[in-house]
Amino acid sequence: MQAPRLFDLRSKAEDSDHHGHRTHTSLHDASTLPAFRRLSLDDTTSEPRRFLIPVDATLKSLLSREDTDQNVQITIDDAGPKVLSLGTESSHGFKHFDIRGNYMLSNLLQELTLAKDSGRKHIILDEARLNENPVQRLSRLIRYSFWPNLTRRIDASSIEKAGRDPKDWTDDPRPRIYIPESCPDQIQYYEQLARDRPLIRLDVQILTPHELTPEGIRDLNNKPGLLALAMEEWTSSRTAAKELRGLPFVVPGGRFNEMYGWDSYMESLGLIVNERTDLAKSMVQNFCFCIKHYGKIFNANRTYYLGRTQPPFLTDMALRVYDKIRHEPDALDFLREAMLAAIKEYYTVWMASPRFDPLTGLSRYRPVGIGVPPETEASHFTHILEPYAKRYNMEYFEFVQAYNRDDGTVTEPDLDEYFLHDRAVRESGHDTSYRLENVAANLATVDLNSLLYKYETDIARCIQFFFEDHLEIPADMCVVAHGMKPNQKETSAAWNRRAKSRRRAIDRYLWNESKGMYFDYDTVKQEQTDYETATTFWAMWAGLATPQQAAALVIKALPKFEAFGGLVSGTAESRGAIGIDHISKESSAPETCPSRQWDYPYGWAPQDEAERLAYKWLYMVTKAFVDFNGIVVEKYDVTRPIDPHKVDAEYGNQGSDFKGVAKEGFGWVNASYVYGLSIVNTHMKRALGTCTPWETFRKATEASEGA
Repeated sequence: MQAPRLFDLRSKAEDSDHHGHRTHTSLHDASTLPAFRRLSLDDTTSEPRRFLIPVDATLKSLLSREDTDQNVQITIDDAGPKVLSLGTESSHGFKHFDIRGNYMLSNLLQELTLAKDSGRKHIILDEARLNENPVQRLSRLIRYSFWPNLTRRIDASSIEKAGRDPKDWTDDPRPRIYIPESCPDQIQYYEQLARDRPLIRLDVQILTPHELTPEGIRDLNNKPGLLALAMEEWTSSRTAAKELRGLPFVVPGGRFNEMYGWDSYMESLGLIVNERTDLAKSMVQNFCFCIKHYGKIFNANRTYYLGRTQPPFLTDMALRVYDKIRHEPDALDFLREAMLAAIKEYYTVWMASPRFDPLTGLSRYRPVGIGVPPETEASHFTHILEPYAKRYNMEYFEFVQAYNRDDGTVTEPDLDEYFLHDRAVRESGHDTSYRLENVAANLATVDLNSLLYKYETDIARCIQFFFEDHLEIPADMCVVAHGMKPNQKETSAAWNRRAKSRRRAIDRYLWNESKGMYFDYDTVKQEQTDYETATTFWAMWAGLATPQQAAALVIKALPKFEAFGGLVSGTAESRGAIGIDHISKESSAPETCPSRQWDYPYGWAPQDEAERLAYKWLYMVTKAFVDFNGIVVEKYDVTRPIDPHKVDAEYGNQGSDFKGVAKEGFGWVNASYVYGLSIVNTHMKRALGTCTPWETFRKATEASEGA
């Protein structure tokens, strides 16, 4: 059955969906009710109060009174009276009752906005919907509204919009899709679509192996486009014919139409909690498609990402999905496909040049690429490139074109090095951070090598327990460069040896015994860095930290990162001062150094942290949701108790720019919320529902335990 909308008009009767969740399904449009008439008394029963609301008039009155900063949101920043009178349904609107407080009024704004968007003139609204427990409200929105609104497919239903790139800087921007030549069924599908719908001007391009080289990727920048993802065969209910359709995926935020790499993993954690394993499964299948046909999982499926991959989460993602579908008939085939794809990625991406460092035996984020990364805003690199343009006596764009051609007209090794590291930062997912600036491609990072250790142990466990300790590698997934032969068999022992070897290298190069933390290792300078980053805890999640190392991390490292709202990305000491008077570690000259979104004081959604950290994060997100009109954003300043969503990092804060009601939140924060609620206990959930800060909850708990 269809999930309830936010503004559903509810009767006293409640139904249950097929998962057993209580949903209100009795809808009646109040515009069909008779004209209002006077009643002498309001409802005096104990039944919940219900309001009969004219949508347009109430919305106009609400905004004019309460939205004093005129951003079409009602937040604690607004200076309105924080009260509005609504007519009750039992009196047909004659008897009024006051709605008070920021939270109830902002919820009313959300309900009215959705009602207006659906063309309703009047609605009947329960008071309980306006003072709904915020934890329950946000959880419901994520499950029934945010996930559906963030779901996409790449096929005929969406190609006109998704295929048009907002960053297309060419003279004739148009929907464009690239299809691997190894997918003839998709080529036929899209070419037929272009013929059937000529008005959308779909440009169908076939991607050849030549275009997967650095030079080929650069040349595609003249006609950027979407990269095809996996499709499935289905029977159309309209025509009864078999057709192709794209496997669905979840995007980070509403302005995106492409599938992002590690965002998808984070989102899958929440999707599985919300019993949307089908979506998590299809994203795994899309990842496998990318590895098979493009050689890697991308930052996102656009042509300018062809040279870059993303943090490797595939094995863990696949195992979590498999655990939920293990009783389905194709479950083992699904797991086999995922493990084969991960093995191919492991060999061709992470254990191959230029990402693999043979001296340490560790891996780095080190993508290939020529010229200026084209996916940024036109002015993003102006401050870097203008001095070079002046040196060559060229106009800015003339210099960019000459540099991108790579034909000897412009030879600037320092600029090449700058963009090597810039691409590596973006490949890492931690774009941007002073931790990685101008050095990213040289670092064997603790986060990447923790993930690869988990790849090795996950693959070993799968081969041993699910494939009778012999996993046959088919010819199309064979990596000849690594000495593999078609139909050879992988064993758990070989992968366990790889994991032990990586753990020894991590202990040697990344672990710092005196500081009780893992640090990145500079493979060029051949020295350990000193930047303190929360990714040090990834070693615990991956299972490579020994009990002694884990204890040291908790005792020595955790206090450096714990803040009001959870964990900061890095310490303030490592980041250093920022702003116009910032003094860089490499120079004594003042610089304009903006705040980087993967540095202190920003925190991002936690994963398997302790209940205390999960509680702090959940409280911060819940409190911002209550105080700021249902906001759920990409990143938070975990040191700000009042308005943590207000950040000054580059790229702004996705999820905050909405009118009236947030309809999507932000992918991995949505996931962190529902996943975090699965970590904390029932007592904590109740306290979160009353917006109880951690310290207050802790003291009350200690007092009750001591009584």
